[in-house]
Amino acid sequence: MSRRAPAAGPPRGNPERPRCRPVGILTPVTSAPAPPNARKPHASSPDGGLLRSSALMAAGTVVSRITGFLRTLVMATAIGVGTLNDTYQVANTLPTMIYVLVGGGALNSVFVPQLVRAMKEDPDGGEAYANRLLTLVAVLMAAVTAVCVLGAPLLVHAMSPSIAADPHQQRVAVAFARYCLPTMFFMGVHVVLGQILNARGRFGAMMWTPVLNNLVVIASFGAFVWVFGPFTRSHVDPAGVTPEGVRLLGVGTLLGLTVQALAMVPYLRTAGFRIRPRLDWRGHGLGRAARLAKWTFLFVLANQAGMVVVTQLATWAGSAAERQGHTGTGITAYNYALLLWQMPQAIVTVSVMTAVLPRISRAAQDGNLAAVRADLSSGLRTSAVVVVPCAFAFLALGLPLATLLYSGTGQEGARGVGYVLMAFGPGLIPYSAQYVVLRGFYAFEDTRTPFTNTVVVAAVNALASAACFWLLPARWAVAGMAASYGLAFAVGVGVAWRRLRRRLGGDLDGARVRRTYAALCVASAVAALAGGAVGAGLLGRLGSGVPGSLAALAAGGAVFTGVYVGAARALRVEELRAVTGLLRRR
Repeated sequence: MSRRAPAAGPPRGNPERPRCRPVGILTPVTSAPAPPNARKPHASSPDGGLLRSSALMAAGTVVSRITGFLRTLVMATAIGVGTLNDTYQVANTLPTMIYVLVGGGALNSVFVPQLVRAMKEDPDGGEAYANRLLTLVAVLMAAVTAVCVLGAPLLVHAMSPSIAADPHQQRVAVAFARYCLPTMFFMGVHVVLGQILNARGRFGAMMWTPVLNNLVVIASFGAFVWVFGPFTRSHVDPAGVTPEGVRLLGVGTLLGLTVQALAMVPYLRTAGFRIRPRLDWRGHGLGRAARLAKWTFLFVLANQAGMVVVTQLATWAGSAAERQGHTGTGITAYNYALLLWQMPQAIVTVSVMTAVLPRISRAAQDGNLAAVRADLSSGLRTSAVVVVPCAFAFLALGLPLATLLYSGTGQEGARGVGYVLMAFGPGLIPYSAQYVVLRGFYAFEDTRTPFTNTVVVAAVNALASAACFWLLPARWAVAGMAASYGLAFAVGVGVAWRRLRRRLGGDLDGARVRRTYAALCVASAVAALAGGAVGAGLLGRLGSGVPGSLAALAAGGAVFTGVYVGAARALRVEELRAVTGLLRRR
């Protein structure tokens, strides 16, 4: 999947929720460019400019996610969904977790308002501030990367004691980690440059460049298949994979993030931004941002601690289930299902709120609380038009979707991914809603409240996942952990909603938001019953191979979509009309 800061924490986007270059002769930015819709910055409903910006980012995210799916399909074809892929997943997760912990969360949540402030107040339109930030991040991430590469064995052991306990898995995981960990440097540079562009109203680059990353990794795993052959148990056992094979996959993963970062350079030139390394960090506002970021660091620490617990439990459960003959039940199944599950949030919610965040930051700085409330309400209702039905669709059609996409790993492994995806499904609604609600705190440069909220989410997730690990059979433990993830966000969004109401001094257009979500849930539930029945019937008749899965997904999806749109129109969901109108125009 594309490597950007995870959407579950501070914005990345819907994980997506991730450059130094030589100094060139460019036209300096002497003033901050006008933001999108400068004449109507605080519309109470999603105006044309917001929808256009969101549509551009959504298009890039769609392509990125589609190539991300192709990436996982090629991975599954090359190394299956068993223990070897689990070692790769653990190694490939490490750089993202460390990057977000060290500074990624702060970059995404704290520095957008700071960049907007610098553009507004600094004579050079914030160019010097942005260059100082870029230099600081490059130096910091280079140092952290060097330390982590040296300490790779300790990091692998911390992430998964079950992998570390097996000498063959430990050897392969450490080798993968040493290739993957340097990607965190390029993630940091990519995100800084993307946020610089976002603050200047250029939203497309950060959503489109991950496509290049996916294509490079697809080529690397495709080369692995060409050299070593497609998935078979004999050549994907950690004890049998060759150092050359590990090197091919590891170098491909690193090269993908490198290309993704360097691809930002043309966008910066178009924006008229000139990169110049600057070491004069003191006395220019970075200290203030760092003080704000301390709570974001703790936010990420709590979130990543919960993820480490889930990773450890999932790899233990996957190993135990595989010994019983059940594949697709470990951390690989969890991550592959999570990638599918996050797609609606990444395409819609992250795209909408990335365009909205600079706007509500300006409104917060101006003290216009009504505008902040209106934009947050609009973001919640607009994203729900897609997010709510997708949550029910995953529950109804998750099995044929997974058995179609991952049929190359065998029906047992593909069904395992499908069951995990179904368990994830309902949690997409609170997961997306919390992403929107937390943007309200970031607009006010409040990073402490999101931290305390994330402690609640991480604690509920870890405790519920541990209960699933101990109480459920090994083959179902990871599916229970997926359901626990949604439960944790349901608790978290309730806590965050009440706190934001107090912060804004009034209701967040709550009655209208609740009516919209209730109507969409009713329409989606009816659609899920109809579409799920059709899909299950076809799977029962045709089997869960490729033909049966394709027929079940196509027919069930068509019925689901038709019933959902008809029911939502009958319930007079106004936001559906706005979104479908935009899609028709585009």
